[in-house]
Amino acid sequence: MTTSSTPLLDKIHTPADLRRLPESDLAEVARQLREETISAVSVTGGHLGAGLGVVELTVALHYVFNTPDDRLIWDVGHQAYPHKIITGRRDRIRTLRRGGGLSGFTRRSESEYDPFGAAHSSTSISAGLGMAVANTLSGRPGNVIAVIGDGAMSAGMAYEAMNNAGAMHSRLIIILNDNDMSIAPPAGALSSYLARLVSGDAYRSVREAAKQLGRLLPRFVYDRARKTEEFARNFWAGGTLFEELGIYYVGPIDGHNLDQMLPVLKNVRDFKETGPILVHVVTQKGKGYAPAEATHDKYHAVNMFDVVTGKQVKPKPNAPVYTSVFAESLVKEAAKDDKIVAITAAMPSGTGLDIFQKTFPERTFDVGIAEQHAVTFAAGLATEGFKPFCTIYSTFLQRGYDQVVHDVAIQNLPVRFAIDRAGLVGADGATHAGSFDISFLGILPNMVVMAAADESELVHMVATAAAYDEGPIALRYPRGEGVGIDMPIEGVPLEIGRGRIMREGKQVAILSFGARLAEVMKAADELAALGVSTTVADARFAKPLDEELIMRLASSHEALITIEEGSVGGFGSFVAQKLTDSGALDGLGARPLKFRSMVLPDLFLDHDKPEKLYAQAGLDAKAIVAKVLSVLGREALDVKIA
Repeated sequence: MTTSSTPLLDKIHTPADLRRLPESDLAEVARQLREETISAVSVTGGHLGAGLGVVELTVALHYVFNTPDDRLIWDVGHQAYPHKIITGRRDRIRTLRRGGGLSGFTRRSESEYDPFGAAHSSTSISAGLGMAVANTLSGRPGNVIAVIGDGAMSAGMAYEAMNNAGAMHSRLIIILNDNDMSIAPPAGALSSYLARLVSGDAYRSVREAAKQLGRLLPRFVYDRARKTEEFARNFWAGGTLFEELGIYYVGPIDGHNLDQMLPVLKNVRDFKETGPILVHVVTQKGKGYAPAEATHDKYHAVNMFDVVTGKQVKPKPNAPVYTSVFAESLVKEAAKDDKIVAITAAMPSGTGLDIFQKTFPERTFDVGIAEQHAVTFAAGLATEGFKPFCTIYSTFLQRGYDQVVHDVAIQNLPVRFAIDRAGLVGADGATHAGSFDISFLGILPNMVVMAAADESELVHMVATAAAYDEGPIALRYPRGEGVGIDMPIEGVPLEIGRGRIMREGKQVAILSFGARLAEVMKAADELAALGVSTTVADARFAKPLDEELIMRLASSHEALITIEEGSVGGFGSFVAQKLTDSGALDGLGARPLKFRSMVLPDLFLDHDKPEKLYAQAGLDAKAIVAKVLSVLGREALDVKIA
């Protein structure tokens, strides 16, 4: 009979089971929880380092607080795998990020223990404050705990929320998970003792009594005493910034030492006063797994890996990855032009700018998780004659949209937006899918919007953006590998607003914008076998449109179909507007034009393999063939695409 290696964890199906254990068992629970997290992620891939860093914190929070009645919010959510394991989802943890399986982030629809969904950064304090105020208004007892990492603390939204929280009297507990850099003296025996002291009833009672007494003293004496007390406490314990925002600061404490955390969390739980409290917990990313401790960046997000060696299983690429193609192309352009600079919002490796940084460290700027600032920072550089490439995932650029409009587009500043992760992204799901950038950028005056059909086109579009100084310009490209075509030695600037014909036909024209072009070409081959003569064109630009190309296709074909990896309201809508304005849909020559637009469906697609997502979205070759046959009034037979 095989003995389980996680006997204590096997008993925990909900946090209530955890709370029935003696405190003396919790360190072993944490060890087993870490083992289970490593084992699960080795099978599924996903975010590893952040979760390993909060194992003891996860155990402590669920042990001290009465979840789910007490609301526990995890910022970003990729640190929540251990939380999922002990909140009734262990039996599904090896389905993480797979079709029909658990989300890689917290999700309200998945569990009552996920009170707020999170996959983007820095939202926990705002959401937590809303829940805390709701408790106050409804007279509901209970705590609200927001766990935020110090990376997420680089976003302005976190400070806006803290500033608001400090002026209110609702009960909110903020856990600062400091896992990268300490913003106060390192945790140790003395700081831990002081944390327990300042979080305890005795200290707070004496402090409040001193305040009451101090108010009877002359004003200048009271002010001096208050400042002396704050200085003394913050000299040893840190937290001046938070205190100035009106947030009671406790810490720092060792986030891997349950003997330190448990008494502090109990004190904080039992506070009688209202108002926000911040507990500063210092943790180590990747804690307890040597490969992850040694290389934080490589083990932040991982593929499947061997638990013993830590070696990740990476499929051999068939073609260069778009992100690397962008970065290497930008390096070549920057070598010719010292005005080119690159900006990332805390994603240097995700955007490929770590490659650029190795060659041009002084021209690379990581501004933290602060997309709004990144955009306006780029605008400022552009005013002084520099050529900023503001390199941000499509889904993250949404956070800086106001700045794109007001600080860049209205002023017609030549900021270059390099938009990675355009289209569907697979395992990260709806929160990371680049579905809306064509629509929200294409409606802006002065903006140029390009999309690369393949890795070769991306090289040319980087060169185009580098050479374009007349206003803002955006180039979008997908996640993953290219299609495996010959690569140019260097990029050549494209003519703005000009597409290209890839294949000539007579009956149907398909106008593709972006990386669906390879699927369109497959569809055209199948249509040819079915007797449908098809023209295929690559638009290259959604704005400005190649109006000459559009009108030529409209006037010489029975049907025109556009296709894009974006939501309704994007490229297809722009083409439809042109056709409507020109009267083309009223009929050119002897027959009216049949026009259709293929876009992402009007829903948030869940995580799955990209090829399955595009089939579900109706944007693969089979769906394109079916659409063409439908437009022509022919029955869509069972189409087999190689």
